[in-house]
Amino acid sequence: MPNVPATPAVPRRDQIRKEAARLFAARGFLGVGVDEIGKAVGISGPALYRHFSGKDAMLADLLIGISERLLEEGRRRAGEATAPDGALDALIVGHVDFALDDRDLITLHDRELLHLKEEDRRRVRRLQRAYLELWVEVVRRTYPALAEPTAEPTARTAVHAVFGLLNSTPHSADRTGLSRPAMAGLLRGLAQGAFTAAAEQGAAQ
Repeated sequence: MPNVPATPAVPRRDQIRKEAARLFAARGFLGVGVDEIGKAVGISGPALYRHFSGKDAMLADLLIGISERLLEEGRRRAGEATAPDGALDALIVGHVDFALDDRDLITLHDRELLHLKEEDRRRVRRLQRAYLELWVEVVRRTYPALAEPTAEPTARTAVHAVFGLLNSTPHSADRTGLSRPAMAGLLRGLAQGAFTAAAEQGAAQ
């Protein structure tokens, strides 16, 4: 028989992140205990403290981590594009992938952000604002009608609307019956359509 490469082991800390996100999203941050998270990854609750100082630290790690990842990935995608419309499409594709593959984290942000310590919550908000501003900048470069100073609120509103559309995926993806490629294509087209409509609105102002 041919040798089959072994599947790389997932680091324990990443296992804990994944299971904590799943449990927090399903039952709420306050409804999940450390022992339960430990059981999900095959270790005792106290052993979790070798990796995280507690549940608060797990939640902060998850929400700060995904906010940093979105911003870094967004900047990379936009920076590698050769034209503004390519940069915008790259941002859309990246966020669609996030919406489809990290649904638990979207749910956590919607429901559990208030359980972060104030300092951590401010850090998440700063990262999110930077991510939003990246999108607004790219959208305004892509559509000349939205580059006018008077059209800036329209561009910003369109970005918020697209985030709302894409981030609603966890609440609908399992009920549509669409395959992942079909869902990804639909979301990509809807996002592009929203920005085109915003540009038409901007041109009419």
